[in-house]
Amino acid sequence: MSRQDGIITRAQALECGMSSSTVTRQVRSGEWSTLAPGIYLRADREHTESVSLRAAVYCAGRDAVAWGPSAAWWHGLLDRPPGHHYVTVTHRRALPQRHEVRLRRRDLHWKDTVVVRSLPVTALPLTVLEAAVELPNGSVLMDRALQRHTSLEVLQRVHLRNSGRHGARAAARLLWSAGDGGHSEAERILHRLLRTAGLIGWRAHARSCGYEIDVVFDAERVAIEIDGWAWHRDAQRHRRDAERQNVLVNAGWHVLRFTWHTLTQDPEGVLRQIRTAMSRHR
Repeated sequence: MSRQDGIITRAQALECGMSSSTVTRQVRSGEWSTLAPGIYLRADREHTESVSLRAAVYCAGRDAVAWGPSAAWWHGLLDRPPGHHYVTVTHRRALPQRHEVRLRRRDLHWKDTVVVRSLPVTALPLTVLEAAVELPNGSVLMDRALQRHTSLEVLQRVHLRNSGRHGARAAARLLWSAGDGGHSEAERILHRLLRTAGLIGWRAHARSCGYEIDVVFDAERVAIEIDGWAWHRDAQRHRRDAERQNVLVNAGWHVLRFTWHTLTQDPEGVLRQIRTAMSRHR
């Protein structure tokens, strides 16, 4: 119970040598409170977010695991837990849907499940792929994971092993964008935004001060630089980009930088910043 945030299941208690009548006495005496049928919490422990997720997974049976955003939070990839619990059970289990649980039936490969702090969850690479699809800012989560916890090659292998899953197509697009295709796709997204918004007077791949700039508005002296995914940027590249920006600013350019994530998740914000920069130079 100390390893499980104060929780124990009836099956675990019996496996530890307690009798069924002893378990019942623990509940009747108030030493244990019932979270769900066969799921108990010690009376001196708080009902935390961790307790809530454990109860959802334990309640779904021995073969259940947390997945997606729930697993991402459990792995430490998210600061806060999601609004729903994400739980996977095998196809052979028939469980009723609960409004607070996002339940799915799927048989996972043994390589794609781990036990973290006594809770079965999807392994980190699969968690990254699935949470990235489920969350509105999922590409940022994937980018951070690539910087610290995994590699693009590992994510690609796990994606292929689970190619038939729900959300696989969206994950494939994210993986392509996270690789070499990210910068070129971000450029196309920006060009499409500018055309759709009716902004004119811009050029792509213009040169100034010895550098090629992704997009410039010559009349307003606005230069737009597009950054790919952060996991590509090492310290040396970061220093070169800072030097480049300083040169352009000193030459009279108003420099804006947008990432792939910003362009895809906040296009209106991108356009708003561009219009503001243009208005300052008129």
